[in-house]
Amino acid sequence: MSNITGGKKAAAEDDDLQYVVLCQKGHAEAFEALVERHQKKMLNIAFRMTGDYDEACDITQEAFLAAYKSIKKFKAEAKFSTWLYRIVVNYSKNRLKQMRGMAKREGGSLDDAGETKAEGRLNQSLVHCANPGTQMETREREAQVQKCITSLDEEYRDVLVLRDIQGFSYEEIRDILKIPEGTVKSRISRARSALKDCLVKVIGDL
Repeated sequence: MSNITGGKKAAAEDDDLQYVVLCQKGHAEAFEALVERHQKKMLNIAFRMTGDYDEACDITQEAFLAAYKSIKKFKAEAKFSTWLYRIVVNYSKNRLKQMRGMAKREGGSLDDAGETKAEGRLNQSLVHCANPGTQMETREREAQVQKCITSLDEEYRDVLVLRDIQGFSYEEIRDILKIPEGTVKSRISRARSALKDCLVKVIGDL
């Protein structure tokens, strides 16, 4: 199974590079294929890092625009997907800082402001539950989990989102964040512990 999965990843990376080369030669329409292939994961990353769906949409669009403008500088020293996801991670970090700064200036709470949007969008992807009461409980729990993720320190939030939610390997996270693999592993361990502590406070014993 691992060989099959690895083969699919390698094939996708080869296809990415083909489209990148076409883009670099001036074929703008080739970029649409790259957008189609990566937009879902990029949107998921941005949403999980900010907790706000509308902001995540803007971030994803801005990240793609930045990638398109600088694609001629891509040298294939890293995988295209790694390069692309690094852009959306950095844009998400910057936007979250802006959101927190704005919330402080307005005297509000970032968590409270984003809760309704986050819950509404998350609800669309939740599995239908047996009854409305159970479904509401699931929605509330999911919203609390997202709040805790967003509240983590940046270094912990980044690795947690990439590893436990998006499923990137340690090597991929190392390349995306440009930090040693050992640092990735230690941060993930601390991030999981911090997330658990937060969830215990807002939900109760897990």
